[in-house]
Amino acid sequence: MLGCFPGKIPVVFTRVEYNANGLDGGLFVRKVPALRRLVAGEPLAEIDPALRPTPDDVVVVKQYPSAFFGTSLAATLTSLDVDTTILTGSSTSGCVRATAVDGLQHGPGPPYNHSNFTHPAYRRFRVIVPRECVGDRHPDPHEANLFDINSKYGDVLPRSQVLAYLRRR
Repeated sequence: MLGCFPGKIPVVFTRVEYNANGLDGGLFVRKVPALRRLVAGEPLAEIDPALRPTPDDVVVVKQYPSAFFGTSLAATLTSLDVDTTILTGSSTSGCVRATAVDGLQHGPGPPYNHSNFTHPAYRRFRVIVPRECVGDRHPDPHEANLFDINSKYGDVLPRSQVLAYLRRR
């Protein structure tokens, strides 16, 4: 989706990868044993070649649903002076929702105008989820989680509206 804005908008990919023994996945790997297949060097642990991250893109390796938890994502976005995240991918009920919640809790937060509140400790990210750019294994949890994200954590918008906004920037 953002590939049509090269150099204008930072793009961050995430991928899940575990040690061969799966110990770095803790309870998550025990709960979802299929995650053990996401090991370094295995095709399933790689980003889909059709997406082809460029050398300018950032790739964050994670072990848990949120792209923020246990990663350098918040620091990376802050260093890039990012104040808004546009989340795409799957699964809506897992990774997308967890990242939306954590995005709200990290990043350039309340719009304080006072110079004391520009410190990164006061930052929160605005979260946008283009409806057509996320998915889940079943429509019911997908729709329920989009409802929750839009109600509490961010803005669920049509893809066309997000692209129109980005073209104006």
